[in-house]
Amino acid sequence: MANLLFVIFAVELVAHVINAIGAARINSLLWTLINYLPVPTSKAAAQQRKLQAEYLQARRDLNATSSQDEFAKWAKRRRQHDKLLEQLDAAKKGMEASKSKFDNSLTVIRLLLTKGPQYFLPFWYGKEPMFWLPYGWFPYYAEWIISFPSAPMGSVSAPSWQLACSGFISLVSEIVVFVGRGPLQGTKTDEMKGKPERTGSKMAVPATQATEGGKEKKEL
Repeated sequence: MANLLFVIFAVELVAHVINAIGAARINSLLWTLINYLPVPTSKAAAQQRKLQAEYLQARRDLNATSSQDEFAKWAKRRRQHDKLLEQLDAAKKGMEASKSKFDNSLTVIRLLLTKGPQYFLPFWYGKEPMFWLPYGWFPYYAEWIISFPSAPMGSVSAPSWQLACSGFISLVSEIVVFVGRGPLQGTKTDEMKGKPERTGSKMAVPATQATEGGKEKKEL
């Protein structure tokens, strides 16, 4: 059962990493990378990037041309600008439709690789002991809970091992995030300390000085 132990742990680790990064971010990254490969959508993606560059250049040229002083030149660039904009919008709609299909396919694959094993493995190997607990170390009710639902008494069941793996991975992840945030917070604190304090244009006058000044004016 050693292989099954590592398989369950690996499945929980992959699922946690995907949830931590975000499915949408992973889909966008894979979509960008796959369009640089010789796939059917790579040509459309290259054409969209080309249209995007041409459109930005036409927009800069249009903004640099005066509609009053150079009307004929401005009108020509305006027509070119509008034509490129229409082509770019059509290309974006086509790419968005392809990306939607790509995202749906990745969602199915992700469910088969993570959610499927997460439900299938504990169900199929629910009666198999993952490993045995030391005899007499745990009370009866603890052994019953750890062997739930149908593993032999005194052993660790697949669902219990899965729950332990999930909790361990979440704990380690929180520790890593906390340790990683420490240096960043220290750097921000040092930067705030290094900045000079801003003082107002007017300085506050103590009340005693103000009173003495008023008395001197009265005496004069």
